[in-house]
Amino acid sequence: MNLRCAIIDDEPLALGLLESYVKKTPVLTLCGTYSSAVQAMKSLPEHPADLLFLDIQMPELNGLEFSRMVSENTRIVFTTAFNQYAIDGYRVNALDYLLKPISYADFMEAVNKAVHWFELQQKAESHIFRQSEGNAEKYIYVKSDYKLIQIELDKILYIEGLKDYIKIHLEGMEKPILSLISMRAMEEKLPANRFIRVHRSFIVQKQKIKIIDKGRIVFGKDYIPVSDSYKQELQNYVNEHIV
Repeated sequence: MNLRCAIIDDEPLALGLLESYVKKTPVLTLCGTYSSAVQAMKSLPEHPADLLFLDIQMPELNGLEFSRMVSENTRIVFTTAFNQYAIDGYRVNALDYLLKPISYADFMEAVNKAVHWFELQQKAESHIFRQSEGNAEKYIYVKSDYKLIQIELDKILYIEGLKDYIKIHLEGMEKPILSLISMRAMEEKLPANRFIRVHRSFIVQKQKIKIIDKGRIVFGKDYIPVSDSYKQELQNYVNEHIV
């Protein structure tokens, strides 16, 4: 595995130290160094990173604020000289928190956490596959709690996307199944003729749509929002079945 990484720090010495650490770590490839979050904000969309070493205390835009703006696919390791930021760092789902001055041993511990996280992500996505009988998909397998679970497509009501996970809501089950996979990867594995994206955070099974109330899909006590960008596709499906 090789991870693309970027470093953001307004202290030249800290920036140089982390850059030297990255260059002697085979699993990492440096794709950018930035002296401010504002500078990184302009460049990262064109040069995306898997892993971001991000200083917290910076002028104009601090690391905690910037962390809420990066891609959900980017993992963050905070670097700072002030340990009072640790709790705030974990509140924004940071992968790790390094206190300056940073030793190479501590740096590698954070890198190993990142590698482990991305390996789990790859395994989860690779273990989702469709089982076909003729042309009719019957079920899928998903990775959940280090187990492979078979899920019948007929029982799926809707899928809810979180930051790094999805929740699969099934008929007859009070609790959804939690799986470490992105919404995009899950959508690609589902048969398009049976499932429809209605919101960036929701995919529903077409034949399970029984009630649409005030622009929302109703599943018992749950109301699924339909965003404007997906509204027309849902309306087209409904129009095909109106009598």
